[in-house]
Amino acid sequence: MASSGNGRLDGKVAIITGAARGTGETTARLFAEQGARVVVADILDDTGRAVAADIGASACFSRLDVTDEGSWQATVDEAVTQFGKLDVLVNNAGILHMAAIADTTVAEFDRVVAVNQKGVFLGMKTSAPAIQQTGGGAIVNVASIDGVQAKTGIVAYSSTKWAVRGMTRVAALEYGKHGIRVNAVCPEAGSGDMIQDYLPDGVDADIPRQYMHRLLAHQRTRTTADFLRDIAQAILYFASDESLTCTGTDLVLDSGIMAGTRVKGAPGA
Repeated sequence: MASSGNGRLDGKVAIITGAARGTGETTARLFAEQGARVVVADILDDTGRAVAADIGASACFSRLDVTDEGSWQATVDEAVTQFGKLDVLVNNAGILHMAAIADTTVAEFDRVVAVNQKGVFLGMKTSAPAIQQTGGGAIVNVASIDGVQAKTGIVAYSSTKWAVRGMTRVAALEYGKHGIRVNAVCPEAGSGDMIQDYLPDGVDADIPRQYMHRLLAHQRTRTTADFLRDIAQAILYFASDESLTCTGTDLVLDSGIMAGTRVKGAPGA
C-alpha cells in the first residue's frame, strides 16, 4: 500500500530481514504504508517475492542469507541501486531451537548463534557505511523478552537475544558519531512459524499465545495480527525521526508479563 504523502517514513529506504512472513512481513507492509521504500530481505524466495509484489512499486525482494557477509553486501548494494540510498536497517530474521541444555548439540547451538547473533552483527557492520553515506539513520534490532528474562529449553535462543541487546548498546556508542541511532525491541513472541516444529501434531502455532490474551483480558481482546502490528509499530517508532533522542535502548513488548502476577481473589485482581 502506498503512502498518502504524509507518512512517518516518507522518503526513507529500509532493509527488513526475515520479511517474508510474521513480524518482518507486517513491518515491511507498515513501513510502505508510512512512505518508506522497502527491501524485503529473506531466504524464502517465493514467499518474499510475493510479499514485495503485493506491496508494489515501493518494495523489492532481495534474497539474503544473514549468516553470509557477501549476501549482506549484495542486499545493501541492491537497496542503494534500486532506491538510491539506505536510511534504516531492521534486523528481524531469527530462528528458534528448543531443547534442554543436556540435549542441545554444539551444531544446533552454533546454528542459532549464526542466524540470531552473527546475522545481526553482519547486518550492522555491512549496512552502517551506506546509512552513514545517507547522512545518518536508524538500526532496529529485534531481540526478545527471552533476552531480558529466562525460560527453560531455549539456551541457544536466549543467549543470542541477550547478546543482541548488548550489541545494540555497543553499536549505539560506535555509530552515534555518524548520526546512526541503534535500538532494540523485545517482544514476547513473533511469527508462529518459529515454534511450529516444536508443537504436537495438530496444534496450531497461535494456540500458545492464548495465555497473552488472558493476561490482557482486563483490557481488550487481542489477535495475533494485533500483536504483530504492535511490534511493527514499535519498530516504526525507532526507525522514524520521532525517536531522534533514543539510542542504545530497548523496548519490552511483553503483554504485561514482566509487570508481575495477578493473584486471583486478591484485592485489585
